[in-house]
Amino acid sequence: MTKKSILSLFILVSPFVYSQQIKITGKVINQQREILEQVSVSETNSRNGVMTNSKGIYTLNIAPKDSIKIIFSSVGYQRRRFVIPRPDHDLTLNVIMTEDDNVLGAVTVEGQQTVTTVIERVDYLATRRASNPWGSIESLLATMGGVSSKNELSSQYSVRGGNFDENIVYVNGIEIYRPLLVRSAQQEGLSFINPNMVQTVGFSAGGFSAEYGDKMSSVLDITYRKPEKFEASASAGFLGGDIHIGNSTGNFSQITGIRYKTVRSLLNTTDTKAEYDPSFIDAQTYMTYNLSSKWEVSLLGNYSHNIYQFTPKTRDTSFGTLDTPRNFTVHFDGWENDKFITYQAAVTLKGKINDNLNVGITGSTFSSDERERYDIEGSYILKELDFSGENETVDESSLLGIGSYIEHARNKVKSNVYTISHFGDFKIDNNLLKWGLTYQKENVTDKIKEWELRDSAGYSLPSNGTDVNLYSNLSANNIIKPSRFSGFIQDTYRLNTNKGLLIINAGIRAGYWTFNKELIISPRGAIAFVPAGMEDFSVRLAGGIYYQAPFYKEFQHIVTIGGNNEIELNKDIKSQKSIHIVLGSDYYFGGEHNSHPFKLSGELYYKKLSDLVPYTVNNVKIRYSGENSAKGYAIGMDMKLYGEFIPGVDSWISFGLMKAQQEIDGIKVPLPTDQRFNFALFYQDYLPGYERLKMSLRGLWSQGLPVSAPYRGYENGYFRTPSYKRVDIGFSWQVLGENFAIRDKNSFCGAFKNIWLGFDIFNIFDMQNTNTYYWVTDVYNHQYAVPNYLTGRRLNVKLLIEF
Repeated sequence: MTKKSILSLFILVSPFVYSQQIKITGKVINQQREILEQVSVSETNSRNGVMTNSKGIYTLNIAPKDSIKIIFSSVGYQRRRFVIPRPDHDLTLNVIMTEDDNVLGAVTVEGQQTVTTVIERVDYLATRRASNPWGSIESLLATMGGVSSKNELSSQYSVRGGNFDENIVYVNGIEIYRPLLVRSAQQEGLSFINPNMVQTVGFSAGGFSAEYGDKMSSVLDITYRKPEKFEASASAGFLGGDIHIGNSTGNFSQITGIRYKTVRSLLNTTDTKAEYDPSFIDAQTYMTYNLSSKWEVSLLGNYSHNIYQFTPKTRDTSFGTLDTPRNFTVHFDGWENDKFITYQAAVTLKGKINDNLNVGITGSTFSSDERERYDIEGSYILKELDFSGENETVDESSLLGIGSYIEHARNKVKSNVYTISHFGDFKIDNNLLKWGLTYQKENVTDKIKEWELRDSAGYSLPSNGTDVNLYSNLSANNIIKPSRFSGFIQDTYRLNTNKGLLIINAGIRAGYWTFNKELIISPRGAIAFVPAGMEDFSVRLAGGIYYQAPFYKEFQHIVTIGGNNEIELNKDIKSQKSIHIVLGSDYYFGGEHNSHPFKLSGELYYKKLSDLVPYTVNNVKIRYSGENSAKGYAIGMDMKLYGEFIPGVDSWISFGLMKAQQEIDGIKVPLPTDQRFNFALFYQDYLPGYERLKMSLRGLWSQGLPVSAPYRGYENGYFRTPSYKRVDIGFSWQVLGENFAIRDKNSFCGAFKNIWLGFDIFNIFDMQNTNTYYWVTDVYNHQYAVPNYLTGRRLNVKLLIEF
């Protein structure tokens, strides 16, 4: 048969074959009735497949068969499978996707959905697979673009040049507060967020909408889930354990979790040898009750009890360079006993007036009782070592400094915050209108009394040759009871045109605080576009004016009265201000039948900062100057690549460049969180053909932060810590699974849904990362910065049981 004959036959047959195909169409949504884009719809054992469009609609053409099997899949959701017996005509198949509740399933940062807002979805499942000391959601944020964390013992993070206080966290619409007195990561305890209870996580590194509060850097928006059936889990390891239980009965549902953490084994890898006795306990519950088909009442409750007891013995730190090796040895006497107790509760009533109008009201309270007490005495020797790094004897030629110090503190802070707020949304045509009003009453009592005495070669420092002087001292006795009013209104407009999908968000936020009688107005907006025929590409622009409304620490101003340092409250303090612009884009690529297993994202940003309150950072303690005496800017770019490097599991790489600078009294210096580069990796793998054995790896590498001598400020000189480098790796083996045959044969095994055994190696390369510095001053006023190193290599074993 000639080529011409074959072509003629093909032309004749093709219309007939096409006319015999069956068209399956439908719409895909989630349990919240939200449209799901980029859901893969495919025929099993075939390369035939499509993706849902920006309206969640798909069309799949298939050839007639005895039966057809269709699979709907999207990252972060359970797969849906449908069998259609003997199809002989076109049909409609609408699907509701359910979020994946397998706590040790594949980890994703974001579902395969075209990003048209600045809120990025983070999958909470990753917290159970990531190898890190806390297993917290914040530990995963540190691997995302624009986010930096340089202390594995802390859940705090900085975003694009901002500090820890500039990040706002919500759980079910309730703003979460953290203790004010914590000064070191060892004291910090557990993150508020319980991963066992989470349904969804949204995160924005900047350019967020008006519905979110007055912070300058980022938003972490958590939603706790309402169980639809019985669920429970228990886990235990060297770093603590947790249990959770959830169920739904009629109109009532509840999910409750209890966690216990201890960092004793991690702290034993530091240079300071001591009797560590940290104990962190947390209990949370989220309950809902359906009053009717349209109205619901819910309760969110949290109790946290953190105790940190510390009895130091000795410290031995070697540091310096090959040319100038040095050793710092301290013998301690004394103790530290800290206690941080917090309560938080919120009751919400919300309902549906009609199909387009939803309203609600929330009343919440936060209370904390924080106490810090210590009396620690240390005798130290600072000496030079020989080029071999050893020097057993101490002589005058090798001795750099010898002395002692006493640190004393009796600090107490009590804070109470009472909030009532109204919120609502109204949908009309292509517009979604949201609004909210909030009244907040604050009550903070602060009693501080701390001092430090240093002695070098028999002279107290600072020395005048005769008097005994304190190296530092601080006292405070303040009470504030201000009120805060805030509100917002915003509209989101969604328009489908022949050019593509256009989404516009615009809103305005306002706030007034009685303490400083300041009114702030914050307009914000965003626009996103997905070109027609290019659903794998999107671009967005967001920005606005953002304020960092002071809470308590920002307006603490230290004044010297009669040689003593006292904290006064600056009633002329203003909110710090940031004009923020973010330009971002996303591109999906790779995969079979348009499944897009990879995504490349990029963002450029610029922040113009004014009315800044200069501050210094020591561990996780932020000490503000209490005055609006600086201005500055932050500029940078973030890139992220993530997808299925290994089929079936997601991994990602992020890289960022940034410059953050401030000007204090005409002197230009970097912001304390200035990092010129930041690289992070989260990678997952499994043994081919044996998916019961899985691996997760987390790596961080970032430039060191600026550091200044104590009580001097960055404008009087600074240097940088060494770069932060850390790699954690974890392995997990599924001992028992939901589909294992033994569950049907053995009643004991049948009681469990899943059992996983995990093995972690933290800081696998045993890298010495510098957290802060202890400054040693000799009698000639020469200062030596002795690094305080973070934790070294440590092994961990954990067991997870799911019922």
